[in-house]
Amino acid sequence: QARLVESGGGSVRAGGSLKLSCVGSGNSRCMAWFQQKPPGEGRVGVASISSGGSTDYLDSVKGRFTISKDRARDTLFLEMKNLRPEDTGIYYCAAGDSWYCSRIRNNFDRWGQGAQVTVSS
Repeated sequence: QARLVESGGGSVRAGGSLKLSCVGSGNSRCMAWFQQKPPGEGRVGVASISSGGSTDYLDSVKGRFTISKDRARDTLFLEMKNLRPEDTGIYYCAAGDSWYCSRIRNNFDRWGQGAQVTVSS
């Protein structure tokens, strides 16, 4: 299976925008983005998308984050707008083949290397 390679991330002020990219999910049935807040906290699924295009979001990011996939480029995206300081963390893309696509960590067996997102107030 191909590795997942992330890009994007960075530092912005509150209210700003960032876009994350992840290449290599292939024909996975379910793909998602997870946030890990420092240090030592678990990864929380913030958005998922099924191979059929159904999406699901953590309540705190609804209306601000958009997950999408460009099949031709084999690239998963997370567009983040109106960012808040609490959005700060390391963001991981994930891919899996569970028939039930959700933001549950155990559904995923491939992970990107992580991208740092820092939002200052």
